[in-house]
Amino acid sequence: MIRFVRNSFRLLGMARTLARHDALFPLALVPGGKLLAFFARLTAPFSRRSDLPPGRRLARALEELGPAFIKLGQTLATRSDLIGDDVAADLSSLQDRLPPFSVKIAKRIITEQLAEPFDVLFDQFDDEPVAAASIAQVHFATTPDGREVAVKVLRPDIKVRFARDLDLFYWVAEIVELTQPRLRRLKPIETVKALEDSVHLEMDLRFEAAAASEFRDNFDSDPTYYIPQIDWERTAEHVMTMERVKGVRIDNVEALDRMGVDRSALLAKAAGAFFQQVFRDGFFHADMHPGNLFVDETGQVSVVDFGIMGRVDKQTRLYLAEMLLGFLTRDYHRVAEVHFEAGYVPRNQSLENFQQACRSIGEPILGKELADISVGRLLGQLFQVTEQFGMETQPQLLMLQKTMIVAEGLSRILSPNENMWELSRPLIEEWMRENLGPEAKIKEATLQAGSMLRRLPRVLEAAEQAASVFTDQGLRLHPDTIAAMRGKASNGQGKSTGFSRHTLILWVAIAALGAAVFLK
Repeated sequence: MIRFVRNSFRLLGMARTLARHDALFPLALVPGGKLLAFFARLTAPFSRRSDLPPGRRLARALEELGPAFIKLGQTLATRSDLIGDDVAADLSSLQDRLPPFSVKIAKRIITEQLAEPFDVLFDQFDDEPVAAASIAQVHFATTPDGREVAVKVLRPDIKVRFARDLDLFYWVAEIVELTQPRLRRLKPIETVKALEDSVHLEMDLRFEAAAASEFRDNFDSDPTYYIPQIDWERTAEHVMTMERVKGVRIDNVEALDRMGVDRSALLAKAAGAFFQQVFRDGFFHADMHPGNLFVDETGQVSVVDFGIMGRVDKQTRLYLAEMLLGFLTRDYHRVAEVHFEAGYVPRNQSLENFQQACRSIGEPILGKELADISVGRLLGQLFQVTEQFGMETQPQLLMLQKTMIVAEGLSRILSPNENMWELSRPLIEEWMRENLGPEAKIKEATLQAGSMLRRLPRVLEAAEQAASVFTDQGLRLHPDTIAAMRGKASNGQGKSTGFSRHTLILWVAIAALGAAVFLK
């Protein structure tokens, strides 16, 4: 009851903020939302109509509501199936900026976390942060040995504030799932859980440091794509220190032109790196807005901010590759088959009808000029038409789709007449050949055979133990059966059958091995 009362009042307060920005439309998803919107508009001071698009109005309201709501907006930006393409696109540009906290507090947190005097840790430390976001802020500093670094410091009391807001989000999601059966397939509770998991990872900066380290290892041999090195001695739960990178924002085309950077070549590098992240590594930067990408005079791209990362397992990557290839070659039958094989669409649905739906999505998009084709938009529309086919939300694909849209938008800023997917085509073809071609099938079969052989000694050992149960632990068998096993039974010519204990073990082993392979 206390939770109900507390969250009811907080929901009304949130609705009043939405009303001030003329952004009450999300309340349509909440039971009683129309009544709540009416009271909010009635009681909200300075409530006004706005000429801005709905997504922009919502973004401004979420920025006013604070850190957890900003993160909620960023999560909703991946849910075009829930809020529509246009609103999702507007939320993708949601500004994660808040007023900074004082440098005095930042230094106190650093000293407590690293258990060292501040002067021992840093020789110089900028008073003004270079960035202040919902969870942390960043200061430039210099270490005693002369290295230039960027120091990220978690906001004080941020965990308590997020816990309070997450409780409200869960409460609303639970009500929606309980009262709106048609929306259960969109998994509102799971969406909040994904937000909670993401935020918990972001609130322990050691996890972000580990992500940066893994990302750096993945691109260690790529001189065109740089990930700064972590200073682990100056990193803890609430503090992360990494090498400072320099350059201009990747969307500052005027500065790039002044530096003599070939923007077409730069786009090819960025597109190739994005493809490698998703398909080669299955580990991608999921917050790839221009403020996290910098370019120096040599054209090298440096990446920062690893708080939001995405993972795609090998099988999903294979399905995704086949799905995209099917769309790009207009093989809609194969696109539909892949959805059924992956289990995304239930078996009781019509393959032919789903194939027709895929064609209705692909033809309008693929009929455009090459530079205007958006794979991210294609996936977004695909997710929107799945409700009638009972397809459940795939959170890992939603995050990837949102990242694709951001990457495609950036590619059009750099070189409007080129398409990043066409530039990545040689990599795509090579990856498809290596992972879906005949060579890949042979390699997979070889690996499976090797795995089976490695398991063989354990299977034989288990078989011998099973045989000992049959022969040594008192299992009652007919005397003739025992005689046959021991080779004492005649084969009709007075000779032993030769069916010894070791033969029994071998047959049990073969049967066990066959079962293991069959059930694998």
